[in-house]
Amino acid sequence: MGRPETIEETAERVDGQGGRGIAVRVDHTVEAEVKQLFDRIKREQDGQLDILVNDVWGGDPLTEWGAKFWRHNLHDGILMQQRAVHSHMLTSYYGAPLMVARQTGLIIEITDGAGYGYRGNLYYSLAKISAIHLAEAMAADLREDGVTAVALTPGFLRSEAMLDHFGVTESNWQEAGRADPHFLQSETPYFIGQAVASLAADPNHRSKSGKRLTSWGLSDEYGYTDIDGRRPHWGNYAREQGFYSEEDDII
Repeated sequence: MGRPETIEETAERVDGQGGRGIAVRVDHTVEAEVKQLFDRIKREQDGQLDILVNDVWGGDPLTEWGAKFWRHNLHDGILMQQRAVHSHMLTSYYGAPLMVARQTGLIIEITDGAGYGYRGNLYYSLAKISAIHLAEAMAADLREDGVTAVALTPGFLRSEAMLDHFGVTESNWQEAGRADPHFLQSETPYFIGQAVASLAADPNHRSKSGKRLTSWGLSDEYGYTDIDGRRPHWGNYAREQGFYSEEDDII
């Protein structure tokens, strides 16, 4: 993706919030590296793995928007599945047994969109919908093992990449609304992070296993806000704009 952020900076942010961040370089498309990661967790954390968030993506530069699938670069389309689907499968394959051994845990598949509808590009759609079904299928297999698996989507994510795309920063991000009014309804990564934290803290999160969840729907349920105090609700906004299908009307 060519981003300047580093895993060391991420670990420092965890430390800054009172946790303990450990930066480990892993290519999640390489089985040996993924296995090595979870072997390390077994050794250093006594096998305790409470939350696993599958959010590997890297598909934006591979997506040719507006191209019919037979005119799209086939190699890039397949590579998108390797990065965004196969990596999740590898990671869950080696992570789930640690949770099953303790009969507890939460696996979250981050996706884009809550429904199964077409997302404007076959390869993009396949990757994002596959993440949803991975959560549903894992939930079915884990039903008797005390482990929860869900799919979770943000709304319009105000990531570092999107801020750069619009030429703004977090301090003046509203200015991008002149170029794209939808961006005024965006949310920071902190908002979906709050969704993950709220789910993990909910003693009844197993009741949601296999479901398609949204950052805004869980905000309605748990009451958390974004880092700026806002409570963006992409679901309500999308309905008002008329581009939200009934199939997407879930938690």
